[in-house]
Amino acid sequence: MLSLSDRLRARIQSEGPITFHDFMAAALYDDEEGYYFREGQRWGREGDYWTSPERSVLFAATFAKYFARLFHNLGAPESWVVFEAGAGAGKFAEGVLDTLRLRSPEVFKATRYVIDELSPSSRALAAERLARFGTHVQFARMANLESIQIGVIFSNELLDAFPVHRVSLRAGELVEFFVKTNDKGSFEWVIQEPSTPDLENYFAQALVSLAEGQIAEVNLELRRWLGTAAETLVRGYLVTVDYGNTANEILSPVRPAGTLRSFSRQQFVDDLLAAPGKQDITSSVNWSDVIQIGSHHNLRTLTFERQDRFLMSAGLLDELELRESESTDEAENLRLRTGCRELILPDGMAASFQVLVQEKR
Repeated sequence: MLSLSDRLRARIQSEGPITFHDFMAAALYDDEEGYYFREGQRWGREGDYWTSPERSVLFAATFAKYFARLFHNLGAPESWVVFEAGAGAGKFAEGVLDTLRLRSPEVFKATRYVIDELSPSSRALAAERLARFGTHVQFARMANLESIQIGVIFSNELLDAFPVHRVSLRAGELVEFFVKTNDKGSFEWVIQEPSTPDLENYFAQALVSLAEGQIAEVNLELRRWLGTAAETLVRGYLVTVDYGNTANEILSPVRPAGTLRSFSRQQFVDDLLAAPGKQDITSSVNWSDVIQIGSHHNLRTLTFERQDRFLMSAGLLDELELRESESTDEAENLRLRTGCRELILPDGMAASFQVLVQEKR
């Protein structure tokens, strides 16, 4: 069987250069060798990156408290759905359900936790991890759901993994980065005209223009995903956690090379194209786009703030104090305090992450 790299080379030889969007989509989501489909640990100490649920149980526990508040804002319905998109191995879901069952049993009783996870290996891990919650947990693709009548759609570090188009302004004209192969079979960049008029339309509608020579990413997948989410959710909240910034910052000339980057073993990788399927590829979220698209789909912004400030206001320190009072294991309490610091220290990951809460009525 041909490797992913060989299949991409064959496609380029047959079709000519492909957009970086298509290269990134294959590198991350090819159902045989895509990064998110391959076996093995991608997160945590042995993986390529840390996410907040792996850093501390307090992350999911604090969001569970926040979800309970949203539940009561919605009138304490007899049943509701917490839908997690891109749930990985279920670490966050486990923390939320454990906390709801312990702290808010009436919310837990009403909760159906639905997981949308593309990776077969991650789905299997999540199913095993969450089996003890029985019928409270289900697996389904958002596109296959009829609707969520009342509930929450949650994602953590999902939007930054959507395939993006890479563009630049050259001689006053918008151009796009494609991927080709050289004589040695290595992947390399080539500049061509935009592959779709949607890219030029994007900048025609944007409040910020590119400077000459500036490189940027355009995430056209956002519109599709947010449209599906808004259409699926009849009443409730869309809670999105990710790292990024507003359009003024993302498209600022002080970022002449854009925000595209690649990780392996928690280190930056210089060559984004070198090993498709074997390294993570990501770009920062343009929150201005998310808010604007959401508004178009009747999603009203309630909260947009840094993750550390959100967690503090949602009761992180209260949860830490409560857990410490319930435990006599000093080693566990030390882990809780260390994890808490990592979530809120201003020079840690929290300073780069944001939380956006949008309401659908």
